[in-house]
Amino acid sequence: MFFTNRRIGGLLLLAFCVTYAVLSQRIPLLPFQAQSAFHARTMPEVLAILGVGLSIAIVVLPSPKEFLDLSGKNWFTVIAFLALMSFYGVTIRPFGFILSSSILLGVGFWLLGERKAWLILAVSVPIAIAFWALMTLGLSVFLEPLPWFLRG
Repeated sequence: MFFTNRRIGGLLLLAFCVTYAVLSQRIPLLPFQAQSAFHARTMPEVLAILGVGLSIAIVVLPSPKEFLDLSGKNWFTVIAFLALMSFYGVTIRPFGFILSSSILLGVGFWLLGERKAWLILAVSVPIAIAFWALMTLGLSVFLEPLPWFLRG
């Protein structure tokens, strides 16, 4: 159940802190205080920001009773994806965006259980090319498409 006593209290604290933040802006400042780093509004603003952050944490984070049981999970896949993402970060410049992204997607699909090579290639290569075209042609973000030995 989402609405526990703890989360309702967190929502009430959030409402109080937001109200406090809005009302802290009404504190009058003298003309010479407007550009200073520390003035009459500084401490109420800091307290309001901390209160909003903590109350959001109370609402979003699970209580100790609701923590997930992480035993029995497929940790090999998690570690393999972390290694794959590290490999992608290291190889994107020398291999180029298209080849490196195709390898990332293909191996990722294989790790998730797809074993048909033709399907992995038919999906990963067009997605990498389409994303490269979107970034380069649509958003004007240059990404080197080819490996270092094929560059002109």
